[in-house]
Amino acid sequence: MQVLSKGIRATQLYMPNNPVYQRAVDNIRAAFRQIWQATDDLVFDVGETELRWEDNVVYSQDQRNESIAWTLFKDGVRSLSFRPGVEETEIVRFLGVLQQARNLQADAPDDLLTLLWAQDFQFVAYTFRELATENAVPIEKGETIPSSTPPSQLQHRVQEEAPPRREGLVSIDDFDTTLYFLEDAEVEYLRKDVDREYSQDLRRNVLAMLFDLLELQTYGTVRAELISIVENFIPYLLGAGDFRSVAYILRETRAILQRAREIIPEHRKTLEGLPSRLSQPDALSQLLQSLDEAAMHPTEEELAELFQELSPEALPTLMSWIAKLHNERVKDLVQAAAARLAQANPGEVLKALGSDDSGAQLEMVRLAGRLKLPGAPDGMEPLLASGDHALKLAVVDALTAIGSPSALRLLERAIDDADRDVRIAGVRFLASRGYRNAAARVEAIVGGSKLRSADLTEKMAFFEAYGTLVGSKGISTLDKMLVAKGLMGRKEDPETRACAAMALGKIRTPEARAVLERAAQDKEPLVRNAVTRALREVGA
Repeated sequence: MQVLSKGIRATQLYMPNNPVYQRAVDNIRAAFRQIWQATDDLVFDVGETELRWEDNVVYSQDQRNESIAWTLFKDGVRSLSFRPGVEETEIVRFLGVLQQARNLQADAPDDLLTLLWAQDFQFVAYTFRELATENAVPIEKGETIPSSTPPSQLQHRVQEEAPPRREGLVSIDDFDTTLYFLEDAEVEYLRKDVDREYSQDLRRNVLAMLFDLLELQTYGTVRAELISIVENFIPYLLGAGDFRSVAYILRETRAILQRAREIIPEHRKTLEGLPSRLSQPDALSQLLQSLDEAAMHPTEEELAELFQELSPEALPTLMSWIAKLHNERVKDLVQAAAARLAQANPGEVLKALGSDDSGAQLEMVRLAGRLKLPGAPDGMEPLLASGDHALKLAVVDALTAIGSPSALRLLERAIDDADRDVRIAGVRFLASRGYRNAAARVEAIVGGSKLRSADLTEKMAFFEAYGTLVGSKGISTLDKMLVAKGLMGRKEDPETRACAAMALGKIRTPEARAVLERAAQDKEPLVRNAVTRALREVGA
C-alpha cells in the first residue's frame, strides 16, 4: 500500500515517458507479483481513514486530502478487491481514477463510482453503499397473511391497499403483456445492433466524412479548410496513439490525389507532402523515441499499418534508430519497414550507406546482407576503407551473403586490407567460391613476405586459398617450401611448411600427393600432422 501511495504521486507529477514514472509503475507491479505468490485475490475493507485486510489495518492516513481510504469511502465504496493481472495495465488506470476523483469539484456531474464504471475494469472489483440510505431505518415487518387465504380475497385486499387510480392516464396494467414482451429474434437483433453501434470507430467515420467532402467539394476555400483540419488532426492522433488512423489518412490522401477533380497546385502540393512530412528525420525520430519509451504500446498491427505508409526518405532515419531502440517489438517492426523500403528503393540504400552516422551504416550493411540486395556493394566500397573494425567485418559478411560479381570484386580488394579479420574472411570466401580472379593477389601474398609475421590462422587461410585457386601451377612453389633443402638451402619455419602441406591437400592431384609422401616422415611434428591431414584429403 505504501508503494501504491507513492505511485499515485509519481503518476500525478510525471509524464509516462519519465524514468521516475516508469520506475514507480515497475515497483507497483513487482509488489503485486509478490502478493500473487501467496494468494489469488486481495480484498480490502474500506474505512474513513484506513484499509483493512482480513481485519488487519494495512493502510492508515489521517490527512483526508492524501488518503486513499477517504477518497474511496466518501463516495460510498466499502470494499475493494484486486485480482492477478491488475498490475499489467489496470492498476495505472485505477490510480489515475483516484487522482481524478480527488480533484473533482463539488458540483461536478461525475463522482468516483461513475469514473470507475467508465473504466470497465476486469481485475478490479468494488462494492458500494448508497450514502442516502446508509443509515436508513429498515421497514417494519407488516401483518402476515395466512397461506390458507383464498386468492380472490388476497386480490381484494391488495386492491384495497393500492392507491386510487387516476382517470385519463395510461397504465401498463391496461395492456396484456409480460415483463419480457419481445421475441427472441427481436432481442438478438437489438443486441447485435447495439454491439455494432458501440464497435464503430468514430474517428475513422469522421475522417471518412472529411475525405468525402474533400473529394466532392471543388471550391478552393472549402478544400483549404478541410486540408487544414486533416493536417491538424495528424499530431492529435499521434499523441493519442491512434496510429491506424494516421495510416488511414496517408492512404486516403494518395487516393484523393488520384480521384478528386480540379485540385489546384497549392492543394496538391500540400497533400503530397503529408506522407513525407511524417518521414522527415525530426518527426520520425520523435515518433520512434515516443514509441520506445511509452508505458503502453500499440499493437503490432497498428504500428505495421503506420510504418507501411512511410516514404523512401525515411530509410536512413530508421536505420539510425534500430540500434537505439530497447523495445523488441518496435525494433522488429522498424526492421520490417526498413526492409520494405530498402527492397523497393535502391537509391535510398546507397544514401543510408553513405550516411555520417556509423550506426546507421552498420545496420544498413547488415540489412543489405540479409536481403541480399544486389546493388548494395556499390555503396560499400568506401566503408572498407574506414577504420571501424565492426563495420568492415559487417561489410565482408554482407558481401559474402550477396555474392554478386561486384561483391566478389570488393572482396578481392579485401585480401590486401590492413585488418587481419577482414583479410581472413575475404580470402576464405573467395576460395570457397573458387574465384580464380583473386589467384594473382593470393599468389603474390603467399610468395612474398607479408605472411612471415602473420599468425597460423591467417597463414592457413591464404595457403589453402592458394592451393584451391592456383591449383597444380603452384605445386613447385609449395614443394620448395615443404620439403627440407640441403645444408646451404633456406629452410622455412614449421608453420609455413605445415601450411604448404595443407595447400597441397587442396590441389588433389597425383603430383601433389607425391610431394606430400616425400615429406611424410618429416622431423617436425607440426609438419607431419599437416602432411597426414593433407594426404587424407587428397585420397578422399
